[in-house]
Amino acid sequence: MSSRFDPVKQFLQMMAVERNAARPTLEAYGRDLADLAGSLNVTHTGLLELSENDLARYFTILSERGLSAATTQRKRSAVRQFYRFCVAENLMGADPSRKIAAAKKGLSLPKILSRPEVDSLIAACAEKNPHQAVRLECLIEMAYASGMRISELVGLRLDAVQRDPAYLIIKGKGGVERLVPLNPSARAAIKEYLEIRSAFVPVGDKNNPFLFASRGVDGHLTRRRVGQLLDEAALNAGIDPARVSPHVLRHAFATHLLEGGADLRTVQTLLGHADISTTQIYTHVAGERLREVVESHHPLARKH
Repeated sequence: MSSRFDPVKQFLQMMAVERNAARPTLEAYGRDLADLAGSLNVTHTGLLELSENDLARYFTILSERGLSAATTQRKRSAVRQFYRFCVAENLMGADPSRKIAAAKKGLSLPKILSRPEVDSLIAACAEKNPHQAVRLECLIEMAYASGMRISELVGLRLDAVQRDPAYLIIKGKGGVERLVPLNPSARAAIKEYLEIRSAFVPVGDKNNPFLFASRGVDGHLTRRRVGQLLDEAALNAGIDPARVSPHVLRHAFATHLLEGGADLRTVQTLLGHADISTTQIYTHVAGERLREVVESHHPLARKH
């Protein structure tokens, strides 16, 4: 191969062009692959000659560094995606990363709400004034029904929901579009909210395009404000506010789907995860919750 050939550069170009990866993602993946090459003392081209044992040694090195679970998981994702690209482009034969598993030691599981707790959170919306109660209930119902990121939800345009759709087309990270579902409960909440939405539209801004219009500089509710509203609802519901956030509703969506029998690939698609290893953490959460249920309710598991 030419001395100028650089598989890492080609991989990052593909991520930028085909997947529209954001600059911070590209920079992080570039650092991660440079770290792989440096730790194993090979060039970027030499990465194509690494074996499964070499990669296993690298991840042993990472575990000894005491990195956070999130950082280690990102590095795993970068390595796996890089080698899949190399195999797809016929730069190498077998994929040495195919047996890389998600990190298990020190795995930081996401906070999760039970289904009754989500119901309690929705019921607690009634503690606010009528208009704010309807809006907050709509926010929670939509977040829990769809698994949308909070940035996707607050930036949702009004015209996306005006025809009572069962699904929304969301443009997520990297500009990648995906379908997200709206269950009957969320659709009913949207209808109710649309009737009073004008109460939140700034005077002189009748053409405000956002579903969750606001008087703020962005023209819509901010993520911070939604977090504050959820904290208030959590207190009214008797739930520790530290356990509730917009992202926790996304966690609940994914975990409860898996508990209900959904397959991991479907959940990956609904969440908009580029790599299934990011989604796999929810299998740990669902498994842990199922274990707790068995230990609490199965007669043979009870302490005597």
